[in-house]
Amino acid sequence: MNAPPAPDVLRAPLVVEFPFTRSLGPTQTAFLTGLRERVVLGARTADGRVLVPPPEYDPGTGDDVRDLAEVAPTGTVTTWAWNERPRRGQPLDRPFAWALVRLDGADSALLHALDADGPESVRTGMRVRVRWAEERTGAITDIACFESYEGTTATAGPRAHCGEFDDPVTGITAPARLDYTYTPGRAQTRYLRALAERRTVGERCPECRQVYVPPRGACPTCGVATSEQVEVGPKGTVTTYCVVNIKAKNLDIEVPYVYAHIALDGAGLALHGRIAGIPYDQVRMGLRVEPVWQDDGRYPDHYRPTGEPDADYDTYKELL
Repeated sequence: MNAPPAPDVLRAPLVVEFPFTRSLGPTQTAFLTGLRERVVLGARTADGRVLVPPPEYDPGTGDDVRDLAEVAPTGTVTTWAWNERPRRGQPLDRPFAWALVRLDGADSALLHALDADGPESVRTGMRVRVRWAEERTGAITDIACFESYEGTTATAGPRAHCGEFDDPVTGITAPARLDYTYTPGRAQTRYLRALAERRTVGERCPECRQVYVPPRGACPTCGVATSEQVEVGPKGTVTTYCVVNIKAKNLDIEVPYVYAHIALDGAGLALHGRIAGIPYDQVRMGLRVEPVWQDDGRYPDHYRPTGEPDADYDTYKELL
């Protein structure tokens, strides 16, 4: 078991979130639109199997999937695992089972939630059926979950389906999110606390004498611990940069703008920051810049030109 961080080390809850938007091909369009209409579709492969969910390409031949088939909303649990503590965004807000369910008429299993009173009420081979969501939009969540079903296996085989519906679903947004607690360690804790005082500090390697910003607690070249703190900057030199032309969601910065690697005076490593206060097409290697802080900022909001002559290439070429 890991020991808790020292009391002088910072900790912070962080969230990394990326809502991925994608268009759908004809197979996935048919599958998700079918769920909205309480129809479960699978794809019939060249060897005669019906796969649910339907793949976009035949896994055996690599050809486009063209033949769709409707399977029953009832099926059999092939394997399962109990989820005692559901997380945010999962299908149910109470303990449930994750189950692989082979729907009647399908030759593969579909992973989804199984609503059950407890692990003792779940078993491999149990019969289940789809519980449809009250409001359906054309997503896998249109299947709210599976529930126990006392009926027998459907005798009718999968039926051919054209895959055509009114108002088809042509795109989805799949949210990806990671919640975690970040502990930066002693070296970066000192760095972050200095930033709160509008100072930038690095640590010097006792052997190669390089100053690393942000500090890492050890020299990545020599492999020895670093402890000597060195204040660097605040001015620096643009070593290289890129022009950003795509606006990020929830980022209140107009495009195009410039993101650059900046070698602060006295640092042996370039850090990155946004360049503003100058037209984007006038940013250049060697440009001398200084930080601009917001009133409540814990780090520089951006860097702007100092008005000094550009740095000579030889002074920063090793930091590219």
